[in-house]
Formats: sequence, C-alpha cells, structure tokens
Amino acid sequence: MSVGLTVQDGQVVSMDYTLRVDGEIVDASEENEPLEFLQGAGNIIPGLEDALYGMSIGESQRVAIAAEDDYGELDPEAFVNVPRGDFPTDIPLEEGLEIEVTDQTGNPMFARIDSFSDEAVRLDFNHPLAGKTLNFDVKIVALREATEEELEHGHAHGDEDDEDDEDEE
Repeated sequence: MSVGLTVQDGQVVSMDYTLRVDGEIVDASEENEPLEFLQGAGNIIPGLEDALYGMSIGESQRVAIAAEDDYGELDPEAFVNVPRGDFPTDIPLEEGLEIEVTDQTGNPMFARIDSFSDEAVRLDFNHPLAGKTLNFDVKIVALREATEEELEHGHAHGDEDDEDDEDEE
C-alpha cells in the first residue's frame, strides 16, 4: 500500500519528468510510461535522486542539477585526436555525429565527432550532457516498497504481469 509514503531508499518510485537543457526539451516521459527506479540504488543521476527524498505521490517540483551532480564537468582528457588516415572513410565527417568505436579490448564505446581537419579527427568521449545544468520538472506518480528480489538486484523489475518478466513462460 502506498498511502502516506514519501520517497526514501528501498522504494520503487514511478515519476513523470521533463528534462530541459539550455531551455530546450531533450527528454520527457510524456509519450512513454513514467520512469520507474529503485530509490537509493544509483539508478538515476545523483543530484536528481537526492532532490526526490521526502516527496509524496502527486507532488511536483522543478529541480536544477549542476554538472557535478549529473554527468560531470567536461573532461579535457576525454578528447582524442585520430589521424585522418586512420579514420574509417565510410563514416561521414560531421561535427556532432555520434559514432560507436571499440576500445583496445573490443568493448564498444560512444564518441562524437568534435571537429576535424585534413590531418586529424577529434573525438569527444564525454557524455553528451557533461558540463550542462539539467533542469527537470518531476511529478511522483506512484511509490511502493521494493521486493526482496528488487533490493538484491539493485533495480526495479516493473509490473509483475509485465510481458518481459523472466518468470513468465
């Protein structure tokens, strides 16, 4: 039962949100289901998780999250220059284009083309929202105690009758 609950660690929170960066909407739950997560498990950015403590169902607030509490400041070490001759010719050279590359052990990583010249292509491995203040409008739409399994796994599992449920055959 969710009567009288407020957001605290160990609860599954369902939240509607709109995210604005530099005055522009970059994400929202409006056309999808509310975001559902396990509070206190680090499932969402730290600054937003901290701002939700104590909120109750139906409560709304506007929250500004500084870069150090979301995806961090821009890391100058996360820029890499790739010699133009080593850059795949089938990838268009377009500033802002997100590409997938693999690291030395074969793991996929995402980068954006920051700039390019005749000699090199400069790739940015920072998160696209690094260095930005994130402005959220949030509304708590549901709260419930997490199950033991959710607490063990560190994330919400969603509705028990969800078609993606691993136990369903």
